[in-house]
Amino acid sequence: MHNFASPQKIQRIVEDQKNGLAVGVYSVCSSNHFVLQACLQFARTEEPWILIESTCNQVNQYGGYTGMRSAQFSAYIANLAEDNEYPVEKILLGGDHLGPNPWKDEKAVDAMTKAKVLVRDYISAGYRKIHLDTSMACADDQDNQPLDLEVEAHRAADLAQVSEDTWHQMSMHDAPVYVIGTEVPVPGGAESDDEDLQITSPDRASRTLAVYQQVFNDRGLADAWDRVIALVVQPGVEFSQYQVHDYDPASARLLVEFIEGVSGLIYEAHSTDYQLPGLLRQMVKDHFAILKVGPGLTFAFREAVFALARIEQEWHHDIKRMIPSRLEEVADQVMIENPADWEGYYDGNAIEKTFARKYSYSDRIRYYWPDPMIDDALNLLISNHRREPPPLAMISQYLPVQYQHIREGILKNDPQAIIIDHIQEVLRDYANACAP
Repeated sequence: MHNFASPQKIQRIVEDQKNGLAVGVYSVCSSNHFVLQACLQFARTEEPWILIESTCNQVNQYGGYTGMRSAQFSAYIANLAEDNEYPVEKILLGGDHLGPNPWKDEKAVDAMTKAKVLVRDYISAGYRKIHLDTSMACADDQDNQPLDLEVEAHRAADLAQVSEDTWHQMSMHDAPVYVIGTEVPVPGGAESDDEDLQITSPDRASRTLAVYQQVFNDRGLADAWDRVIALVVQPGVEFSQYQVHDYDPASARLLVEFIEGVSGLIYEAHSTDYQLPGLLRQMVKDHFAILKVGPGLTFAFREAVFALARIEQEWHHDIKRMIPSRLEEVADQVMIENPADWEGYYDGNAIEKTFARKYSYSDRIRYYWPDPMIDDALNLLISNHRREPPPLAMISQYLPVQYQHIREGILKNDPQAIIIDHIQEVLRDYANACAP
């Protein structure tokens, strides 16, 4: 097993917050090769350590939508770190929404059996930040909507027990830390722009902590409870197909005041993608000190790739023997032929759905980049740009920030370097928000 970072690094964030320091950490929730390269290269010069997480849907014992199990994902991260000259011992691995969500259509006993295997595998693979999320109803819970908080807490304790047992069996020094609670809506983001967004009440947050603590103590898990570092709530931050719900400090004021009175705990904020830089900074000041970002990074990746594809169309179309990548066309065709990962999320007529497949904030196209046809088209696009580099004036038209960086001599006129630099624009906003 690879020697990943100790969770003490994130525990220090909690301590600093409780001592009045407005510091935080952003969590990169992505398996995209370019996003992770951008993260590692950015961290090499800008960050003392980084947090990378995978979700129960991305990575599980059946492969998830990435095709990777937890041990494969941790090896993937370790190999990328080596390739990008970043020490693996500075990477903290986290598991997001670990629980029965991928199997919620099954009976609870079956879904939880699989969730226990999921948690065991994550701990065995070196993950040390564990978000326990048992908030979703399973097939035989349908008469109990929403899921009773005590049922939820007992299921979370079941998973915590597996985590603790696995860690002890491995005889490792670094005990896992835990995050509890869930945001509204459930993982994956809002499905429509008009979906009602309910900010978590302080009473709900207080009751969640009280019930979970009581259940953990009753189950002999007081030691694990002492390592619960964060609570997930809904602070009014979300994104959907075309809409971003911006953080409103006034609306979250009561939540902020509540957590200030709870020792040893901060908030973890999910779906912070597309928030303005100043609002990200305010969230960290307001103790939402773990900022999750994923689709916002693959959205930036898509922006850069599509910009290069437009340049290719203009610059290369008259060059003989140059085979065009047709990247946008290929990607859309693959999505049309395999609609499972976007069809239930995009509303509207055929024209509106065509637009959403490319440009929606939900960024469902992120699930399709590993497709062999799309990957071949992307590799051809990169090859074409390297074979016949476009003039800087065209890069200025489509990627003005990267144009500036090339002119300043801090970026090569290389398609892969340009893509990574564009993704790092987003990372820089998060790094600035989390800095003391």
